[in-house]
Amino acid sequence: MAGPGAEVGALLAQVQEDLQQLKAKLRGISQGWESVDVGSLEDAIERTKSGLRKHAEKYLNAVNKSVLTISPFESTGPCSRQISKWGIPVEASQKEIVFPEMSSVSVQRGTSSPHVTSSSKQKVLTMLKLLSDPQNAQNRKVLNQNYGVSMPLMRKRKMAPVSPRRVAKGVTVGNLSVAPPSFHLDSSCSVLPLTKMDAQKGILSLIERGLIPRAARITLEKPLLLPKPAPLHEFHSKHKKRSTGGSAESKKTVAAMAPPRSLTSKGSKGTKGSIAPPPSCTSVVSLKKPKLLPGIQTWQSAVHSAGLQKTPEVTLTQGFRDLPVEFNIVIRKGNLDHGAPDLLAFKDHCCLFWGSALCFLERVARLLRDYAVPLAVVKGKKVMELLLDFEFHQRPTRQEFLSVIKNQVAVRKLLNRPGQRYRGQNGTEAAATKIQATWRCYTFRKAYINFRRRQWASGVVAISWLVRMHMVRVRKTLRESRQKHLENFYARAKHLAANWNRIRTSKRTVIHIPSLGYAQYVREATPDFAIHQGSQIGRLCEIQDPNVDVIYVCPLQLSEELRQYYRKLLGLQAAVRSGDPEDIADLQDRFKILTPEAVNSFSSRPLALATLLKYSPKTIQRIRNLIRGREAYIVGGLLHQDDLEVADVLDLPVLGPDPEVSRLYSSKSGSRRVFAAAGVPMPPGQQDIYSRKQMVEVLSQLIIDYPDVKRWVFKVDDDFGGNGTAYCDVAGNLECDPWVQKERRRYGPEAWLKKWAHEPALAKISQELPGLLAQHAKAVNEKRFPTWGKFLQTFVSQGGVIEAFPPSDSVTNLTVDMLIEPTGTITTVCAGDQIHADGPLRSSGTTFPQASVEPGVLNSLCLKIGEACRARGVVGYFSVDFATFIHPQTMGQQVWAVDLDLHYSDHLSLTQVLLYVTNGKLDSRSRRFEVQLAPKKLKFWQVRKEQPQAASQVTRCVVMSSSMTHHNLSLIYYSVFLQMCKAQGIGFDVQQKEGTIFMLFEDQKRHRFGMLTIGEHLQGVLMTFAHHLFIIYQELSAPNMHAETNFKGAVQDIEMILGVAEHNKLQFEEEDLQASKAQGLTK
Repeated sequence: MAGPGAEVGALLAQVQEDLQQLKAKLRGISQGWESVDVGSLEDAIERTKSGLRKHAEKYLNAVNKSVLTISPFESTGPCSRQISKWGIPVEASQKEIVFPEMSSVSVQRGTSSPHVTSSSKQKVLTMLKLLSDPQNAQNRKVLNQNYGVSMPLMRKRKMAPVSPRRVAKGVTVGNLSVAPPSFHLDSSCSVLPLTKMDAQKGILSLIERGLIPRAARITLEKPLLLPKPAPLHEFHSKHKKRSTGGSAESKKTVAAMAPPRSLTSKGSKGTKGSIAPPPSCTSVVSLKKPKLLPGIQTWQSAVHSAGLQKTPEVTLTQGFRDLPVEFNIVIRKGNLDHGAPDLLAFKDHCCLFWGSALCFLERVARLLRDYAVPLAVVKGKKVMELLLDFEFHQRPTRQEFLSVIKNQVAVRKLLNRPGQRYRGQNGTEAAATKIQATWRCYTFRKAYINFRRRQWASGVVAISWLVRMHMVRVRKTLRESRQKHLENFYARAKHLAANWNRIRTSKRTVIHIPSLGYAQYVREATPDFAIHQGSQIGRLCEIQDPNVDVIYVCPLQLSEELRQYYRKLLGLQAAVRSGDPEDIADLQDRFKILTPEAVNSFSSRPLALATLLKYSPKTIQRIRNLIRGREAYIVGGLLHQDDLEVADVLDLPVLGPDPEVSRLYSSKSGSRRVFAAAGVPMPPGQQDIYSRKQMVEVLSQLIIDYPDVKRWVFKVDDDFGGNGTAYCDVAGNLECDPWVQKERRRYGPEAWLKKWAHEPALAKISQELPGLLAQHAKAVNEKRFPTWGKFLQTFVSQGGVIEAFPPSDSVTNLTVDMLIEPTGTITTVCAGDQIHADGPLRSSGTTFPQASVEPGVLNSLCLKIGEACRARGVVGYFSVDFATFIHPQTMGQQVWAVDLDLHYSDHLSLTQVLLYVTNGKLDSRSRRFEVQLAPKKLKFWQVRKEQPQAASQVTRCVVMSSSMTHHNLSLIYYSVFLQMCKAQGIGFDVQQKEGTIFMLFEDQKRHRFGMLTIGEHLQGVLMTFAHHLFIIYQELSAPNMHAETNFKGAVQDIEMILGVAEHNKLQFEEEDLQASKAQGLTK
């Protein structure tokens, strides 16, 4: 041993020997003292030795870089001692060496011993006090003079004053490297490199930071001090200085501490008194973690500088190479046989970690004992592999326990056997515990389930209540908001009525919102609902009045091609008035086409246009900017609550009725109530039918009351366009009809009018009607209602009416559009006869002007209906549908009012286009539509021979439709379609004001368009319209392509109209001829 550590070690050894000599001298001096006092002195010496030994251990800890804990507070306890540079305390506490006070000391030397004087006793007591007080300045001097002990000079270390009130905060040390968690769990991890700074922190710091495993036993490669036995002597015997070779006791002790021969090198023999160090625990490493400590050094014995020789090195490989590879440890009935050879050999092999191995084996044995396993063989090598994991985790799984058993298949089979646990150790108690635990679990689980069910029920009730209250608040808010909108609507309507005469003659802006506010189920059941709303783009033609500017809100995105088309169409106004096709004006500043931005957000939902506009703040803001400082009002469609909200946001009046009024009287049942209040003729029938039983009873009574009606029509209240209409031919299919006619004849005309006479017939008809309707009733829209059952379900759920179809083979329907101004003035705007391309109950277009009813009769009926509507608060545009026919019994013409729509109609929109492109005027009294033809302009090379002709008035007839459909039209662009029509001679003559004009609605699907054909007389116009349809059909259709179209139906209906017109013409000519002959005879 070299260096300052060796010198300090020699110094401590010398101090120990001096204390032994001091003890012997005191023993010789104290022969005459009392035994009690001598014993007290010996106890003091022993305490001094223990204190020195303690200081030596502290020094060793300091040399071995152990962590010393120093209290931050100043105290006089052991922790506040000052430490020298060797780690030995400078000051010794007086509590560690305490000599008892000796009042009287007697020295017994037998009979001849002289008497000890008091001065000598005082001298001894003073010396003992100095020896017992290490802090005394004379202590070191007395020890050196009397005992030859040279104690090191211990200077008091000056400690920096620490304020007791100040508390250190934050991190006081630097960042140190810490081993990652994978270092302890992953066997493939290599050794972490240690820096010099990490090594200076001490072994305890390395362990705390994970750089050294906690289970490792650490032994220094070259320890500074070697342990050796210290001889203990009796008090009465004198200490003898030990020779170089060592005493006999030390030799025995060294021999006892020597390593076994199996762990030493062959041929190595230690010298006398040599001590071989015990092997470190780190020399035995688990095979499962081969890389945990790859740098294990070989053990090298430390020898004393006095002459101990060096023992040979022993490595891990050499230690395990000579031992058996496998140990088969037998466990019978869960008990270890501690005397078994394999277990003893395994114990010798694992002597360094036998505690962990035995604990693991005991746990395996306990598991086998619990399951009454009769025999199991444990593999010792496998146990050694799992020991490190057992040290780290402390809770091995059953699978790990079974992995060390050699016959684990049989053991696993026993462990998996049901009830095997209760056959082992404490099986009865385990079974009772299991039963009790299962029962408690069942009861607790049942109680918990009941609790959770009640908690869920309470949660459902609470959530339902919260939702209900939220809905109540929302409904209340909506009700208040709608009431406010309605009050504002009436206030602005009153203002509009008061200023209508001024507004209608001044510069104004009309905002057209063609919104159809039908119920949600109606909108969802109507295909292409947006196209239905966008088919009234003809409202733009209201700019024919020079005082009117139009803002048209379109529900469809229009391409630039369509916008350019309408710019050219509306620019024809100057050409129409002058008769020059080249005189085209640009009127873009007088009309605007706006599309709400919400159309893109709700493209998959059929919403009303007013709803889309409500959720389009940009469009609303643009409308505000366009109408700022100008008179404006809104013309809507079928008004909805959202129309009132939009009007409230724009602060504009609406030319229309209250939405509730509009919805009530636009229904089929509401229309019949209006017609009944107006006193106009209407079909026999019954309204407000809401059940199947009621429907059967009503229809049975109608069949009995009107036997001449052959067909009955069923109409759903809120549908439109014939989509909710069905019909059934009862006369020819009712089996009991002959019996009913027989009963009528039997009772006679007068008795048959009594209700009691109808009871047998009602019972029989009611019994037969359900089957008759299921077999013979048909819906007009068979795509929506393929069977009578589906139609009947909608009919009774939404309500409807049953009406008689006119009892004639020739029926003409006509549409009359009317206006009730805010001042109450009722005006007939236009009227036209309907054409039916999709069946007799669906209108596809009109012929204008109407020629089926006398104008006086029609005006009278319309005026009555207008007055009834005005009495119910209806304002704005509305249309009435009539049906006219020749009654077979009276042979007179009858007119029935069949439908009422309180909104702006498609027929009125096409009429606005007609008036715009012809600049004509309608005389509703004379049923004449007159246009003014401009005189022809001569070219500059032509010579004027006659006086210029004045403008002439001529009559024109029109066929117009807004629902012509051909799905092959979507295969070509509109520009190609228009060029194709132009090539076939289909166009419009501005000078003669006749020809064909197309109305294009959208350019996405492009399968529906509007068409107007203008001519001199009705027959010629019908033939031209049919001919143009035939040409377009040939151009669009192909032999191998069968597209859906209504062209054929329109042509067939026109041919039927032409046949009736020709027959009527011949009949009128014959009547005129006969009248002329009669006049000639009279002359």
